[in-house]
Amino acid sequence: MKVYLDMIGCRLNQSELEIIARQFTAAGHTLVGDPADADLAVVNTCAVTAAAAADSRKTIRRIARSGSAKIISTGCWSELFPEQALELPGVSAVISNQEKDRLVPDLLSLKVEECDLEPLERVTIPGSRQRTRAFIKAQDGCRHHCAFCITTVARGESISQPPAAVLREVQAAVRSGVQEIVLTGVQLGSWGKDLTPRRGLHQLVELLLQETEIPRIRLSSIEPWDVTSDLIGLLAEERVARHFHLPLQSGSKATLRRMSRAITPEQYANLIEDIRSRIPDVAITTDILTGFPGETEGDFQEGLEYIRQREFSGGHVFTYSPREGTPAAQFPDQVPHWIKKERSAEIRKILQSSAENYRRGFVGRELEVLWEQVDEREGQRWIGTGLTDNYLRVEAGVSPASWNRFSRVRILKIIPSGVEGEVLCPEPS
Repeated sequence: MKVYLDMIGCRLNQSELEIIARQFTAAGHTLVGDPADADLAVVNTCAVTAAAAADSRKTIRRIARSGSAKIISTGCWSELFPEQALELPGVSAVISNQEKDRLVPDLLSLKVEECDLEPLERVTIPGSRQRTRAFIKAQDGCRHHCAFCITTVARGESISQPPAAVLREVQAAVRSGVQEIVLTGVQLGSWGKDLTPRRGLHQLVELLLQETEIPRIRLSSIEPWDVTSDLIGLLAEERVARHFHLPLQSGSKATLRRMSRAITPEQYANLIEDIRSRIPDVAITTDILTGFPGETEGDFQEGLEYIRQREFSGGHVFTYSPREGTPAAQFPDQVPHWIKKERSAEIRKILQSSAENYRRGFVGRELEVLWEQVDEREGQRWIGTGLTDNYLRVEAGVSPASWNRFSRVRILKIIPSGVEGEVLCPEPS
C-alpha cells in the first residue's frame, strides 16, 4: 500500500507523524510524497487557532481533490469536531488522539510490535515533511488549564512517554543519521511528574546524553513554571542546545491573571535573568497572545514595555481568537479585531528589533552550524542554511556535501532571515 502523510501545527504533530511513518514502513508499506499516488492518506490536524483549524480542513480537501482513495483524519481539530471531519470529502475515519498511537496497527490488524521493529531506522517522510532534525514525542496533554487554550480540551491530561520509549526513538534517529533531536510535548516540562517514581525532564535529557551518541539535543517549548534549576544547568552541556522557548503570552499582570497563567511577570523576569546569568549566549524566545478579552489599552502598554525590557532573541505573536469550549470564549469585553491587529503589529516590531540586536552580538564570532538545506545558486555556488545550537539561522557558502553536517562558521553580518557567515573549514565537494 502507498501512504501519504501530512500535518498542520506544532512539532508534536510532526513527531507523531514520524512515528506513524515508521510504523507503516515497518509493516512493509511505502510512503509517497504526492497524495495523487497514494492509496491512503493520514492527516494530523491542529486546532490551536482558528487559522490552524481552517488549514486542517483545506489540507484534507486538497488531498481529496488529488484523488487519494481514502483519508484518515486525526489530531486536535478532528478530535474536537469529528462529525465535521467525517463530512469532508474523502474522509473515511476519524482517529482520536487517545487512539493515535495504535492507528497503524489497528488499521492493519497487526500487533503493535509488528509495526515498531527495534532495529529499524527512523523514517524520513517524503515530500514537504522531510527534516534533518527528528522531533521526538516525550509527552502529551497538559496539567494546566489556561483560559484561552483549546489544546488541553483536545489532548487531555499530561501523560509522559516512558523513558525506554523515548530512548528507543532517539536511537532510531541516530541510526538514520540524524544529527539533532528535538524533544516535544504539549507541556514538555511536566514530563515525568505522572511516572512512578516521579521524575523530572532533566533526568530524561541526562539519560539520552548517557545512552545515545546524538550530537545535539534541543528542547521545544516549555512552560516557564516547569523550568527547574537542574534543567537550566543541563544547557551548559556541549550537546544540549542553549535555547529556551518560554511562552509568556502577556507582560501585563492583570491579563496573565485572567488567562489563568501560573506565573507573574516578576517571576518570569527573575527566571530569565537566572538563565542568562548561568548560560552564556543563551537564546530565549517566547510566545505572545494579543487582544485577550478585557485587555485594556493600559494593560497593553504595560505588556509592551515589559516585552521590550526582556530583550527576547525572537518570538511568535498570535492574535487571540475565541475557541469554543474554552473559558475565555465566554469572557466579557472581547477586543475588536482591528485593535488586536494593531497591537500584534506593535509587538512584532519590538520582537524583530530585539532579535536583530541578539544576532548582532555574534558578528565576528565563531559558532557550530548544522546545515539543514543546501541549494545551488548563481551557477556553481552552493548556499547552505542551518541552525546554531542557540537558534541562529545561518546562511553561508558551502560544498554540496555539507547537508546534515556540522561546520565551524564565522558570523559576518546580520541579514533579514538571520545571519550570514563563512565556513572556516569547508567540506570537500
